[in-house]
Amino acid sequence: MGEGLDWRSTPELVTVAAERFGDAEALVDGDTRLSFRELAADVRRAAKAFVAAGVAPGDRVGIWAPNVGEWVAAALGIHAAGAVLVPVNTRFKGEEAAWVLGRSGARLVLSVTGFLGTDYVGMLSAVDGIEQVVVLRGEAPDGTTAWDDFLAGGEGADDAEVDRRSAALGPDDALDIIFTSGTTGRPKGVVASHGQTLRAFDDWSRIVGLREGDRYLIVNPFFHTFGYKAGFLACLMRGATIVPHAVFDVPSVLARVAEERISMIPGPPTLYASILDAPDRASLDLSSLRLAVTGAAPVPVALIERMREELTFETVLTAYGLTEATGVVTICREDDDPETISRTSGRAIPDVEVRIVDDAGAEVDRGAPGEIVVRGYNVMQGYFEDPEATAEAIDEQGWLHTGDIGVMDDGGNVTITDRKKDMFVVGGFNAYPAEIEGTLLRHPAVGQVAVVGVPDDRMGEVGMAFVIPRPGEAVDGDELLAWARERMANYKVPRRVAVVDALPLNASGKVLKHELRASATAG
Repeated sequence: MGEGLDWRSTPELVTVAAERFGDAEALVDGDTRLSFRELAADVRRAAKAFVAAGVAPGDRVGIWAPNVGEWVAAALGIHAAGAVLVPVNTRFKGEEAAWVLGRSGARLVLSVTGFLGTDYVGMLSAVDGIEQVVVLRGEAPDGTTAWDDFLAGGEGADDAEVDRRSAALGPDDALDIIFTSGTTGRPKGVVASHGQTLRAFDDWSRIVGLREGDRYLIVNPFFHTFGYKAGFLACLMRGATIVPHAVFDVPSVLARVAEERISMIPGPPTLYASILDAPDRASLDLSSLRLAVTGAAPVPVALIERMREELTFETVLTAYGLTEATGVVTICREDDDPETISRTSGRAIPDVEVRIVDDAGAEVDRGAPGEIVVRGYNVMQGYFEDPEATAEAIDEQGWLHTGDIGVMDDGGNVTITDRKKDMFVVGGFNAYPAEIEGTLLRHPAVGQVAVVGVPDDRMGEVGMAFVIPRPGEAVDGDELLAWARERMANYKVPRRVAVVDALPLNASGKVLKHELRASATAG
């Protein structure tokens, strides 16, 4: 892995980017403006701080923070120290984050205070095994370390030790563990290597047309492969400027596009629709916009045409990926027509095989539906310390079974039609009913529950819960949702609750969720 690339690891990527792009602007965040050389120096300072803090090669280090500039140097510093990054979803509540950090064995966690009223650091107090909490941005409470102080603690560390650790990293070494939920309810940690990540996003950034001098507003969260790997790693590969954006709201996005002359902005289709429909759009200069990459939901042809005609996008592409495949599987190409970009998620990236198969694993005819399976260098190393789940996901021939249902046309373009796994997508985030149901069942009044995704104009899909109360109990929908919001990320919380006497079942007792979806839509 990594053959033909200029870098075998992310520390090499940082070094090469500093040499290649030098004084060009690498990162812009508020008053902070760093060149590629300055960013590389910040990464080295961070790496020395991790070494001084006792982080050893192979140790796991968590980051639970929104898109801020410090995230970039911290993550790359973790890599340069030979450690493994564990990004944590900022929408998680305390017990969700505790599961991820505890399961990964993270010794040190970086977070923030004072962000949108969420007490991340306070929620970390319940996590066992964490030896140090570092506050990347905001006031550092007692018992934690401010980022500047943490960096100062590494000033006396041996530069040669950082060099040794970075040089020792090869393409097959673990880069990160990104936790993804599943049908079993508990998140599983996907292990990816340096080499497969760099190779995948070298191809991704080349195919989508990211180029030197682009200014990339990263609204996709850094805890996700899209914001992290297709985001700031891709910028380092191509010489684009990283512009982190912590909270998506249309006015602030439009203002930053105008102020920073943004040329690249990715996101789900709802993001572009919101920009197009913004009432004050005409008063701002958005003429720098050039490149859009979307996915996670169907993209109407009319939206693509509006993006090209009413905004200045030259390129609008769709793609498909999943964490277990390093975040990228198929991409449309720049010369595809609007119908192909709207109707499909494009073709396989180079050196990756994609097939549509039946339940027996046999490839189906073009145009026939089946499960999407993937084989190639981008398939994960496995689920962290979970060989059984890994064997369930990757068969003996090396095919990753995605659980997504799709069809392939004669050109090899894949269209996602359904999900074999019981999942729906809320504003670009995967929501797994099994996990949501498991939480709702802990409510003292809930006897049985089934959650399905239902259409929503703004979010694409949202959850709806069908609840059977326990004998002698009554379920108040509003109270149940308020209870749920304290225990899980907001995108997972159902928007509606229906209290029912029974759930529709098949002969083997399985809930017929298609009937629930139909009744929800009809209602």
